[in-house]
Amino acid sequence: MADGDEGLERFRHEVRSWLEASLSGEFAAARGLGGPGREHEGHEIRHAWERHLGRAGWTCLGWPAEYGGRNATLEEQVVFFEEYARAGAPHRVGHIGEGLIGPTIIDFGTEEHKRRFLPPIRRGEELWCQGYSEPGAGSDLANVQTRAELVGGEWVIHGQKVWTSLAHVADWCFVLCRTEPGSTRHRGLSYLLVPMRQPGIEVRPIVQATGTGEFNEVFFDGARTAAGDVLGAPGDGWRVAMATLGYERGASTLGQQLLFRRELEAVVATARRTGAARDPLLRDRLARAWIELEIMRFNALRTMRSLADGEPGPEVSIAKLYWSEWHRRLGELAVDVQGAAGLLTEPAPPDRYEPTDAQRLFLFSRADTIYAGSSEIQRTIIGERTLGLPREPRG
Repeated sequence: MADGDEGLERFRHEVRSWLEASLSGEFAAARGLGGPGREHEGHEIRHAWERHLGRAGWTCLGWPAEYGGRNATLEEQVVFFEEYARAGAPHRVGHIGEGLIGPTIIDFGTEEHKRRFLPPIRRGEELWCQGYSEPGAGSDLANVQTRAELVGGEWVIHGQKVWTSLAHVADWCFVLCRTEPGSTRHRGLSYLLVPMRQPGIEVRPIVQATGTGEFNEVFFDGARTAAGDVLGAPGDGWRVAMATLGYERGASTLGQQLLFRRELEAVVATARRTGAARDPLLRDRLARAWIELEIMRFNALRTMRSLADGEPGPEVSIAKLYWSEWHRRLGELAVDVQGAAGLLTEPAPPDRYEPTDAQRLFLFSRADTIYAGSSEIQRTIIGERTLGLPREPRG
């Protein structure tokens, strides 16, 4: 694609022009919709936007061209994410498919898997969710107890997943489950591709302090999927699952950080409006938030380089701990710069009140340090696996 600085600038102009033209008319109302804690906003128009992106070739930029991507370089993907955020485009509803399961299928799937699953993801038609965490296997993912067995040419699945983002709108779920009876920990796990719209699956939204429910419990009671819909060999699910987590820390993190930048800019604008920016302590916290966000961006770029070289370094281990703690502090700052007004909710007739954007950020960001591996678990991983410290005593 783009070649050199001039090529990147041409690419940037192409992206910017297309977004400006597209985020008008039919999709003008989609600007700014969605994001963490706001996934309930405008799902239908955002899904239509996802399909619009697909038709125009603006999904899956980093995928190989043979699978419908553009072979986009790291620099081009950064440019796209920057312009996407600058335009105020809606939060993507297909990011789990494009950023997580798509690359996993490319690396571990059969040719049949690639023909079946990659085109609908690229076109923005089929949405995915991630079936990893369970009530007893959140940060300790190796304790997965959801089980599946082969019966008459199909996997039959029983168990429960929890904190499953967007399960209520997903068409498919990639499910880590135990397929070897008596196996423990990392052994005997398989990585299944499971259709969500079937009688054996029940989805229950988890209503949060924000009043929304983008996380879900998912119950499998005899759910089925074809025997061939397993990525990697049966029993090799842990290796595949860890690869998916590597993609989660790749280019998609840049999109997340640009949402963070938009949130920080809103906090700074509020601080200027309320006069909080004149408070030296709050001003110091605002400056620190900006500096740490820049560090987060540079670390993401470094992580993507190491992943592209096939040699993930210690920066992969610290990424989740870093961004989740930063985002929680930003939520606290968003309320603090409003002063006493930060305690007031907004009226929502009839006879209801809803959190403000700042309060929603404060409340939702509390979850960041828990899901996808709590901060306590992340520190243990960094200490033992990256720094080589003695293992924490186990009961």
